[in-house]
Amino acid sequence: MKTKRALLFLSSLFLSASLLRAEIKETVVEYHSGDVLCEGLHVVDTARTGKLPSVLIIHQWTGLSENEKMRARMPAELGYNVFAADIYGKGVRPQPPAAGKEAGKYKSDRALYRERMLSALEVLSKDEHTDPAKVAAIGYCFGGTGVIELARSGALLKGVVSFHGGLDSPTPADGKNIKGKVLALHGADDPFVPAKDLAAFEQEMQGAKVGYKLVQYPGAVHAFTQKAAGNDNSKGAAYNEAADKASWDEMKTFFDRIFKGEG
Repeated sequence: MKTKRALLFLSSLFLSASLLRAEIKETVVEYHSGDVLCEGLHVVDTARTGKLPSVLIIHQWTGLSENEKMRARMPAELGYNVFAADIYGKGVRPQPPAAGKEAGKYKSDRALYRERMLSALEVLSKDEHTDPAKVAAIGYCFGGTGVIELARSGALLKGVVSFHGGLDSPTPADGKNIKGKVLALHGADDPFVPAKDLAAFEQEMQGAKVGYKLVQYPGAVHAFTQKAAGNDNSKGAAYNEAADKASWDEMKTFFDRIFKGEG
C-alpha cells in the first residue's frame, strides 16, 4: 500500500511539474488569402523544443470564435503546434441567421473554400515550430466539411478529422487526391446530414482507397461538441457531453497513429 501511495505521489509531482513547465503562447496572426486580409490564432507551448507535429483548425459557421480558441489550446497543451484559421476574413464574424448565408458562400464555391484553407495551411506550414512532415487538420460543423474538402485538394496532410461536419461528396473523383487518413466523427441522430450523404462519403473514400473511419455517436445530433448549442436534441443541434469526450479521445488516438506512422 505504501509503495502504491508513493507511486501516486510521484506521478502527481511529475504531472504538476509538467504543467508548470508548459508555456502556452497565443498570438493573433494577420495573413492574406488573395486580396482578403484574414486573422487567425497561433497557439503553441513554447517550453517544447524542436519541430512539432502541427494542427490546423477550421472554424464553425460563425467564424473564428472563443470555441475554436479553446479547441486550439487543448491540442497545444498536448504538445501540438496549432493554427486556427480564419476563412471569412478579418472582422467577419456573422451570427445566425447571417452565418448560414456566409457559410453557404463557401459550401457552394468549393474552390474558394479550398483557397482560404490552403492560405491558412501555408501559414502553419511555414511556422518555425512546424514539422512539415507531420501536419493534420480538424474542423467543426462548417469546418468539418472544410477539412475533408482540404484533403480533396491534395494538400500535404497526414490526416484530417471532421467533427459533425457535412459529409456530402460533390466531386467524388477528387477523393483520389487525398494523401492522408480521414476520420469523420458524426452524430448518429444528426438531422442535417442525410443518409445519402453518408453513403456518398463512404463510397468516395472506398472508391479512392482512402484510409478512413466513420464513427457515429448514438443519441448525438449536430454540433455535439459545442456547449453553446444547448441540450435540446429536438432542435437538431445540441451539446452531448459523452460524444464530445469520446470524439476528442478518438482524435487523440488518430493523431498518435498518423504521426507515429502506425497507419
